[in-house]
Amino acid sequence: MTPDTITDVTVYSEGAWHAGTDVHLVDGRVHALVPKGELPHGNRVLDGAGGHLTPGLVNTHTHLFQAGLRGIGEGLPLLAWLSAVGEEAVALTPERAYATAAAAAAEALRSGTTTLVEHMWPHPSPEVHDAVLRALRDSGVRAVLCRGVADRADRSRRWGFDPRLMQPLEEALAHTDELIAATRGSRVEVGVAVPNPRCLTPDGMATVRAYAEERGLPVSLHLLETTTDDVMCREHAGVGAVDYLERAGFLWERLLAVHCVELDAAGRATLAGHGVGVSYNPLSNMRLGSGIAPVPDLLDAGLRVGLGVDGAASNDTQDMLEALRIGAYLQRAARRKADLFGFPEMFAMAANGANRVLGLEERPDGVRAGMQADLVLHRFDRDYACLPVRDPGATLLTVGSGRTVAAVLVGGEVLVRDGEHVRLPSRELAAGLGFTAA
Repeated sequence: MTPDTITDVTVYSEGAWHAGTDVHLVDGRVHALVPKGELPHGNRVLDGAGGHLTPGLVNTHTHLFQAGLRGIGEGLPLLAWLSAVGEEAVALTPERAYATAAAAAAEALRSGTTTLVEHMWPHPSPEVHDAVLRALRDSGVRAVLCRGVADRADRSRRWGFDPRLMQPLEEALAHTDELIAATRGSRVEVGVAVPNPRCLTPDGMATVRAYAEERGLPVSLHLLETTTDDVMCREHAGVGAVDYLERAGFLWERLLAVHCVELDAAGRATLAGHGVGVSYNPLSNMRLGSGIAPVPDLLDAGLRVGLGVDGAASNDTQDMLEALRIGAYLQRAARRKADLFGFPEMFAMAANGANRVLGLEERPDGVRAGMQADLVLHRFDRDYACLPVRDPGATLLTVGSGRTVAAVLVGGEVLVRDGEHVRLPSRELAAGLGFTAA
């Protein structure tokens, strides 16, 4: 269904909630927000009475294939966990890649994520990447598909990447060009994914940056999730990770640095000076015992910060509403400040924080005329544990969940209704993950 009008809804717009609003949609965009009944309704109406409408959330970091790896490596620190996940990545087939990506994308949509950034691990099989693209297109989600690359081999992953998953850099980038051609005109855009600073040589970094800049692509890079990046860069290159990247010219305004748990004040200033964005992934950092990203300091330094859930092997869900809540609470606990990161700040981070870096449409301060109709309709009365609603923003931050998501629209198309993906039935997704209900 592609509605023309969402009627009589309470909409979050210009940083406030506006009751009794009709939201008119035209050609996949929000055309107008007006008091209910001020303009004639279209032929296809989505009844918003009693509901609350917000922009969709942007998950700035995930690994879709990990939807088949929930619970793996529980209790292991990062490098040991990576080894376990790496063995699964080596065994990944196109069929498995499709099934896991489809399930993860549908799960993400179910929690109000309308855009996701897929950070693919390097993989020598073009068919694996093509399968992920098919799954994204079938799900209908808006996405940035970042194709993995690396050019320094090391099975231990301490100073390089698993050689079994690598291919020559020129081949990986040539296939990225094929992905760009295949996604033209769709809801999926393409980027480049780098596992970490240790996986590219300086020459490789120069090649990747030149390639990305020539095509206007974003690059996603795991950075300082733990101290390993700094330790290994100092051991092999004589400088810390941020300096290693800066000397190689690998810091610029289309680079998204993921995690940044161990990013110090000097590093924050350096990244901010180059316009780098950051993806904050609180749940995976907690699960792996990596630490707490210094988000207030990142923002104070002038860095753009978006919210991410990370892959289901380290979260273990694709639930952005859970990340929204825990992301706020974790920072409050670390700073001992109950008023840190309320709904306006967290929602801005989750819907718009890193959009400019990623080349996505910006969505400041809620729903507005002209924006892509990537929207989420919440009905808090679907879950009595959300009632009463004293402040819709506070309710969404503290108790909002997939149970309150009544509808999710991407480009004006309803993709989720009452918890179910309208294109990808739950039974089929479960079967693809190897589970069949009795």
